[in-house]
Amino acid sequence: MSDRDMERFIHKENQRHQIQQVISRLTDKCFAKCVKRPGAKLSSSETQCVQNCVERFLDASVFIMKLMSEDEAKEK
Repeated sequence: MSDRDMERFIHKENQRHQIQQVISRLTDKCFAKCVKRPGAKLSSSETQCVQNCVERFLDASVFIMKLMSEDEAKEK
């Protein structure tokens, strides 16, 4: 493995780690924002709130992944 290949590998792993951290933080934020008192079931408003929060998160994730793909393509 060349030095350049190693740099790319490390860069990709760092990106993955950062994405995992973002996922964890957003999961915590969606739950904290939407669920005021945890119980056996979510209320309909909590369910809708979590759904909206997750949809926004997924949209952002797709956007981030697209940018990462474009950056990777530029490197080649």
